[in-house]
Amino acid sequence: MPDPSLLDVGRVVKPHGLGGDVVVDLWTNVTGRLDPGSTLASAAGPLVVVSSRPHLGRHLVRFEGVGDRAGAESLRGTVLRAPPVAAQTGDLWVHELVGARVVTPDGRLLGQVVAVEANPASDLLVLDGGALVPLRFVVAHRAGTEVTVDVPEGLIE
Repeated sequence: MPDPSLLDVGRVVKPHGLGGDVVVDLWTNVTGRLDPGSTLASAAGPLVVVSSRPHLGRHLVRFEGVGDRAGAESLRGTVLRAPPVAAQTGDLWVHELVGARVVTPDGRLLGQVVAVEANPASDLLVLDGGALVPLRFVVAHRAGTEVTVDVPEGLIE
C-alpha cells in the first residue's frame, strides 16, 4: 500500500536507448525532484536518480541499478512519488484542493473538488457535479477545506 504522505510527482513513460535511461513525465514544476541523488518512491521500491536532463517537454532519467534497456523497460508506467515540498505563499497544491468545498465570494456552494485537470490555458477544478472551473478564478483557499472562486456570470449554473 502506498504511503499516503507522498505525492505522485511523475511517471516513467518508456525506455530511451539501450543504456538504461527512461523518459519521465514530470507532473510537478519542482524539477529538483530529478536532481542527481534524489530518491523517489515507487511500486518497484526506492529509485535513486543518477542523472537527468530535459528532453522534448519531458526528462531523460537514469536511476541507480538500471543499466540496460530491459531494466528500463521494467519501469515502464511506474508512478514516481515524493514528499510534499514547502509551499510558497499563494501556491495551489492539488492534494490541498481535492476534497475542498468550492464557494463563491457570497458563500454560494458550487460543489466539491474531485480532481484537478491539466489544461494548457489554465488547469481546471473538476467539481463533483461535473462543472469545470479554471484555476485562474480561484481568489482564496484554505488547504483541504474550502476554495473560493469568482467566476463570471453564466460560467457555472
